[in-house]
Amino acid sequence: MLPNKTWLQSAKIYLERRVATLFFLGFSAGLPILLVFSTLSFWLREAGVSRENIGYFSWIALAYAFKWVWAPVVDRASIPLLTNYLGRRRSWLFLSQLFIILALIGMALSDPQANLTLFVIFAMIVAYSSATQDIVIDAYRIESAPEKYQAAMAAAYMTGYRLAMIMAGAGSLAIAAWASPSDAYHLSAWSVSYFAMAACMGVGIITTLTCHEPDYQDNLSNKRQQIAVKLEHQHLPQFFSRFLAWLDIAVVAPFADFFKRYGKQSLLILLLIGTYRISDIVMGIMANPFYVDMGYTKGEVAAITKVFGVVMTLLGAGIGGILLTRYSTYSILFLGAFLVVVTNLIFAILAFIGKDLVILTLIISMDNISAGIATTAFVTYMSKLTNIEFSATQYALFSSMMLLFPKFIAGFSGIYVDGFGYINFFISSALIGVPVLGLIVLLKKVTKAELKKDDDNNNEVNDKINKVTT
Repeated sequence: MLPNKTWLQSAKIYLERRVATLFFLGFSAGLPILLVFSTLSFWLREAGVSRENIGYFSWIALAYAFKWVWAPVVDRASIPLLTNYLGRRRSWLFLSQLFIILALIGMALSDPQANLTLFVIFAMIVAYSSATQDIVIDAYRIESAPEKYQAAMAAAYMTGYRLAMIMAGAGSLAIAAWASPSDAYHLSAWSVSYFAMAACMGVGIITTLTCHEPDYQDNLSNKRQQIAVKLEHQHLPQFFSRFLAWLDIAVVAPFADFFKRYGKQSLLILLLIGTYRISDIVMGIMANPFYVDMGYTKGEVAAITKVFGVVMTLLGAGIGGILLTRYSTYSILFLGAFLVVVTNLIFAILAFIGKDLVILTLIISMDNISAGIATTAFVTYMSKLTNIEFSATQYALFSSMMLLFPKFIAGFSGIYVDGFGYINFFISSALIGVPVLGLIVLLKKVTKAELKKDDDNNNEVNDKINKVTT
């Protein structure tokens, strides 16, 4: 930004076509995830599905944890016919969005009480198509504009994403409540809600059809692949040599680069990434079933947890951003993890007291502000870990690993609640976050020691250079 620009002139960047495009793509990306996560758990609990099965349902969201597996294919492969008309990025966007819409319609036409298996299949299609859309949007954002637009595009994307979460959370519950003739369960009400969500995905389709296909460039990874084909695998048939070279660049190189740069710290870092969000993810699976079992209505949950809660999350994210400019990333990581542990314990108090809108509002405020701080710190931490040459792949790997173990454990949350009750569940979900605090402290010490070692080595080298030159 030029120093003589006014705030108004700087704000005009958000009117730039490519920035506005990311706002609408962010909306398209944020809409499906809650429809196969917390909103879906509310529907299933109202339909009388057991908490055990609802816990297993959460494994559907593991699609987002494994998206790195097919990301290289989405990144490089073309879709017959469709790519010729739309281009590689937009063709994958259009196809993933189309499958999301069709699967949401399939869910709306299904009855989880009559055919739970078919319902699961449609939900899985939504999840995997949504994860594919995320892969493409990340690539599209990087390729469609120069660096000066990237911060504004990321901000526009997150704003659209959060608005979509309000629509998929509070909006879907409000529509279901409006379409229901009573507070009792009515399949038709949820069908209307999911039909409406499918229609909202039209925002993504229209954006994809009207936006421009980004320009592709022969980047460093492509050049490395060409070299690998010529030198490392030249004795093999051309097809196999190209495939092995692609596999080396797409999968092996990002891992090798990470372990080379961080050495002994690598395992500790991966352990932290894999467990940092375990406390809030495990608790989050049973949050909506808890509200249903406590007697909260869809309207109350929509207003307090989905609208007010999202606003508090954005506030927490803003606070986290400010704190990160004043304190170290490890300090704010610790603060975020500690606050999540505390708020989970407070949910146990609500489970003991019973239904109380005032206390629920206070808890949601604390919980979502804590989540906002923790998420901001964690995203910043993972971003710092990535090598710019492999930024897309490494970040996809980190974000996938972040969800894998917590989502797996969360799948058993329904069984735990059935066996021990909500109070013990919330206490346990808080306690499993305590070891994360110790891991952060340990990593901070190890990092400081490594930095001091590097400084000492640099000083030693400089002393030798000075002796030679004098």
